[in-house]
Amino acid sequence: MAELTQNPRPAKLLAGWLKTPWALAAALLAAVALLDPGNFGPVVEFAATALVSTARYILFAVLLLAYLKATGAEVMVARAFQGRETRMIVLAALFGGLAPFCSCEVIPFIAGLLALGAPLSAVMAFWLSSPLIDPPTLLITAGALGWPFAIGKAVAAVALGLLGGFAVKLLQRHGVFASPLRQAPASSCCGCGAPKLDGQPQWRFWQDAGRRAVFRREFGSNGLFLLKWLTLAYVLEALLVHYVPAELIAGLVGGEGVLPIAVAALVGMPAYLNSYVAPPLLAGLMEQGMSAGAAMAFMVAGAVSSIPAMAAVWSLVKPRVFVTYLGLGVSGAVLSGILFQLA
Repeated sequence: MAELTQNPRPAKLLAGWLKTPWALAAALLAAVALLDPGNFGPVVEFAATALVSTARYILFAVLLLAYLKATGAEVMVARAFQGRETRMIVLAALFGGLAPFCSCEVIPFIAGLLALGAPLSAVMAFWLSSPLIDPPTLLITAGALGWPFAIGKAVAAVALGLLGGFAVKLLQRHGVFASPLRQAPASSCCGCGAPKLDGQPQWRFWQDAGRRAVFRREFGSNGLFLLKWLTLAYVLEALLVHYVPAELIAGLVGGEGVLPIAVAALVGMPAYLNSYVAPPLLAGLMEQGMSAGAAMAFMVAGAVSSIPAMAAVWSLVKPRVFVTYLGLGVSGAVLSGILFQLA
């Protein structure tokens, strides 16, 4: 005890590691080894095979994200918020899926846009589409669920952004959201600072030592981030496939009709983890009988209502705008599920 008291760093490192996805994945596998040793091998093999099959998507996603960060491509997104309001809404919905921002960085980014006078309608379009899809998420979704599902999710993201943007524009014409903003925060919740809103991207980033350093840092941090979360995701998927009865899943969110889709959207809101864990879990659920429309509704609703996304909205706008954001997100999730089911 005295040793740990005099040198608390190892204890802190251990405590920090125990909170990571690595520790949770290891704990789950250890539980299988102790409680059901006969299934330990199949569970590990299932998770490892799935992770290896997704490796090429992970590598490409990490390279793409590091490239976007090193070049300063976020300034291209800021330019979408210039010009006529209708044009801004359309471009904001489109660029929302391309923005190389983490969930924390989007807060000062949006704060900066609002401070520059960007209309709430365009901001709402970006806010609704940005949590749903980005280059890494698109590739991870394609690796776990196939390209039709990934493309469907990307289309749903843009459509939801357009729906939200034009709905807010219409409501503002009738006097709603006359004073929508709280006091904007000065920095992001993770301390990574506000993205730049001006300047020019440097596409040949390797010619600048500072940008090369950014590329290396982003490649390492994002690669580790994706690897640890996807390891946990595929362990969870393996457990789901091996231990959750297919009849249970099919009874809740299987079959045709609007009800399973609506149930999946409502369950997805509080249950969502992040955009990297969700695709493998949904792959397992679909193997157990979940309908494609319900899976799409679950994913869309979960992304919109994730804690970082909601925190970004709540920190900048008043409750009326926040409620509108959630309402648009859930209704858009159900509509996306219905349309994807019919497609």
